[in-house]
Amino acid sequence: MLGSSKQFEVRRGKSADAKALVEVFRDSWRHTYQGIIPHAQLDQMILRRTADWWRMAARSNDNLLVLDVGSKLVGYATSGPSRSRGQPQGEIYELYITPDYQGLGFGEHLFEACRAGLDHRRLNGLLVWVLADNDAAIAFYWRRGGRPVAKRADRVGNAKLDKIAFTWG
Repeated sequence: MLGSSKQFEVRRGKSADAKALVEVFRDSWRHTYQGIIPHAQLDQMILRRTADWWRMAARSNDNLLVLDVGSKLVGYATSGPSRSRGQPQGEIYELYITPDYQGLGFGEHLFEACRAGLDHRRLNGLLVWVLADNDAAIAFYWRRGGRPVAKRADRVGNAKLDKIAFTWG
């Protein structure tokens, strides 16, 4: 158990979480990216994250954390070594919570559990990439002490999506 109280628990994801993770992914991504990622591409991304995909993710690594609130899975995060070149550091790849549970402080618990896991692996520093149009995520990471240090753009369908890298020392 990585973090818990009587009301919630942050723990390692397991294969049995797969169906719930499909729903969390679908709901959080639609809520977060509708109007940012082109509709057809967003739907394709959501459809690719099947229960089988999540079962494989849970079995293949220990970097999948889930958030249970009142025994209901409502969020997840993935992290590991940075995918960017340079000094070895940790990266939070994804951190999402279903819309009904956003803004209640649960994201901070997932964030801190990821940081603790990365610290345990002795990865120096932390990196998170955020879409520049995702104001809520930018505000979330800014409040946690992250500072923007780089920008880049990715193409998704016909859209150019700008990203911002946040780091922590």
